[in-house]
Amino acid sequence: MGLFDRLVSLTLPIVPKPIVGYFSRRYFAGETADQAFQVARRLLGRNALVTMDILGEFIEELSEADTNTAQYVDLIRMVAREQLPRTNISVKLTALGLQLDKAACLANLRKLMEAIRETDNFLRIDMEDSPCTDGTLELYRILRDEYPGMVGVVLQSRLRRSMADIEALVHPQANYRLCKGIYLEPEEIAFTESTRIRTNFTALLERMIETGAYVGIATHDEQLVDEALELIERHSLPGDRYEFQMLLGVTEGLGQRILDAGHRLRIYVPYGVQWYPYSVRRLRENPQIAGYAFKALFNRK
Repeated sequence: MGLFDRLVSLTLPIVPKPIVGYFSRRYFAGETADQAFQVARRLLGRNALVTMDILGEFIEELSEADTNTAQYVDLIRMVAREQLPRTNISVKLTALGLQLDKAACLANLRKLMEAIRETDNFLRIDMEDSPCTDGTLELYRILRDEYPGMVGVVLQSRLRRSMADIEALVHPQANYRLCKGIYLEPEEIAFTESTRIRTNFTALLERMIETGAYVGIATHDEQLVDEALELIERHSLPGDRYEFQMLLGVTEGLGQRILDAGHRLRIYVPYGVQWYPYSVRRLRENPQIAGYAFKALFNRK
């Protein structure tokens, strides 16, 4: 990727919001639940699975957590009411108050889980940056025991601790999403070289398989997809023990290849009025598209 595009990705905060929105709209489904449901139905029509998320993490007031909790409960019930098959829910705990009041966050999570139980669905607790890791895993353990088979968590191959976390989380109901991780962390707690992050991803995936966990293999890296397919074959892993996962609008050709080969693929469908911070992260991960956005800024008439 060119130096220009990489430099541009660092200047995104000064790019006007409409320009960012134009070039990032492929990554989020819109601002409303209705828009997200339209995208979900299109993906389901392609035989993909779906996970839906409401954007808006790292809140500053507990009142925001109450609002977010109510919106998630509504979303869970709406998925059931609209009879969307193969569609579950993903949530970041800082949206429910993790950094403000852990007990309040747990209470909010239980409200979501009650709706999940009522509608026979599944909740994926997403992982955020390293200050959130211990709290996220603590609350996951609690809910895993209270709502067996209805909740899962995320581990990141970027973090050095993740193999130890797998060993600590061994359980008949263990359910993971494994991803590289997008948060830039200090070198003492995280791998920084892409080769090492890849190597750890494959090692973590194999250990998850060995411990009998269900695994969502979340990657857009073709090399890691191929290595995952080798592990699936080597371990004779049945189709109900894993799925691949990808973000909306990213490496769609690779996703179609996975589907065409007969594997399950789940697409992350985020939506909400807080789309801007999420979009900036996505554009920073794809500097070439960020470069297009910058050029468009100076080509407007």
